[in-house]
Parts: sequence; C-alpha cells; structure tokens
Amino acid sequence: MRRTDIVVTPTHVRAFGRKLPCTVGRGGITKRKKEGDGATPRGTHRLVGMLYRPDRLSRPADWALPIRPGDLWSDDPAHEDYNLMVRAPYPHSHEALRRADPLYDVVLLTDWNWPYAVKGRGSAIFLHQWRKPGYPTEGCVAFRRDHLYWLLPRIRYDTRVIVL
Repeated sequence: MRRTDIVVTPTHVRAFGRKLPCTVGRGGITKRKKEGDGATPRGTHRLVGMLYRPDRLSRPADWALPIRPGDLWSDDPAHEDYNLMVRAPYPHSHEALRRADPLYDVVLLTDWNWPYAVKGRGSAIFLHQWRKPGYPTEGCVAFRRDHLYWLLPRIRYDTRVIVL
C-alpha cells in the first residue's frame, strides 16, 4: 500500500496518516458484488472523478465537476447507459445526484464497474457524506462531512481506494 491510498474497513478508513470513521454498504463488504445487494466491493479502486454542488460550496478541486439540476446516475442494468451519468428526463432506473439532503454535496467516483459496465455487477461506488454514524449505505463508503472535506485536498491522481 502507498501513503496516498485510502484503506477501507467496515468501520473506518486509514488515509494520509489518520484513522477516520466511515460506513459501508448495508450488505457489508463482498468479493461478489451484484446490483441491489447493498454491498461494498472488496478490492482496489481508482478515483476517476469528483462532483460537487456549486450552489452549496466552492469548487473543492480544480478537477471537480459541478452537479447540475437534472444530473442523474443510471442504475438500470438493462439500459445502455448503465453505471453512467445521464440527464433528466431519463425514464429508466436512476439515482438523482442533486439531492435535497447534503449526502451528495461532494461525491468521489470510483472506477467500480466503469467505464465499461458489466450488467448486474453493480452500479457506481461513491465516497460521500454519511447520513449519521453507523448508518449504512447502498454500497458506497460514507464519511462525516468534515472528514470528507479533509480528504479532498489530499487526494492525488494516484490515490486508490482499497477495500479490505
């Protein structure tokens, strides 16, 4: 492991010399990720993007892209846009990226099942803000807001997310 890695366990991450609490998917950590299982996939994942809400915070990094009204993430394994960002109107199954709550004010995108998605293997795994301590995600890794924001300026092109 490298000093720039974010190492994920079921209860915390080790990153940049600190141990930070986190939550993972309601299905725990798995080697066999499937769409809808609520699990966080074990393995080494690259960070491939950062999205943020420009109406709620300033751009957290020069490579961050704004989340606009109508931005969605396709989670429909039967559709060609599966596991990609799409725009409303979008009649297939999807998740809104621009939410009323602050969970997706900043989203780090991993390369899980991306850019060429295998249908049914599970859609995006994000790093984002948690609802509350210990409250599981649908497979993502979630943090306390201030901890997530602490991570952002430390992330480099070679930062990996290693889920143990």
